[in-house]
Amino acid sequence: MKPKKISGVPAQQRGGFHDTESLKEFDSPEKAAEKFQLLKERFFAFSEWKSYCGKGSADFRLYNSDGNPVQRIPKIGDFIRIDIPGPPDQAGRGFDWVQIIKIAHKNDDHEECILITSSPCRNPQEKEHPYVAHFYSEKTTSTFLISHSGSTLKAGIYGRNESPNFNAKLMDKIRNLTIAFGGILGFSKIQWKCIADGLLDFNSH
Repeated sequence: MKPKKISGVPAQQRGGFHDTESLKEFDSPEKAAEKFQLLKERFFAFSEWKSYCGKGSADFRLYNSDGNPVQRIPKIGDFIRIDIPGPPDQAGRGFDWVQIIKIAHKNDDHEECILITSSPCRNPQEKEHPYVAHFYSEKTTSTFLISHSGSTLKAGIYGRNESPNFNAKLMDKIRNLTIAFGGILGFSKIQWKCIADGLLDFNSH
């Protein structure tokens, strides 16, 4: 299976990848457009994502470019702190970190689409720390996407160039290899599918 070629999603070059999507159909384009406005709010509210999936899922929090927590629409340069189930990352003080490197919004006669691309990074609260605080390497990307076309809404997460992060101390290297290997085998896709489904479940939360 090859990765989907989706406008705005980085190209797959090496390592693992995944395409995780959920669709929801409505009775009319008008109803879908109405729900898309709500989907935008849910999409940008990272701190609420855990509530769409349940207690066993990862917890996401938005931080600004200075490493301070914020409650607002994300911007390029912001950080996302992720608390995943499993052993903690020492470099991230118990968390994995990614930085938002791209935000794009397309709206034409056929489709409206918003995407956010992030990449593993250092812990922004430990500015002198030399290590990437994530189980994937800094060349990995995750792109989060929502779209509205006709009577259909879509939520998708697309992982590209997934490889273990060895830019770490020994214990983190072991931890990163274990979690990354599980992710590449498809275990992380279960988490992403839960989020994609949850974003489109307008009866929840």
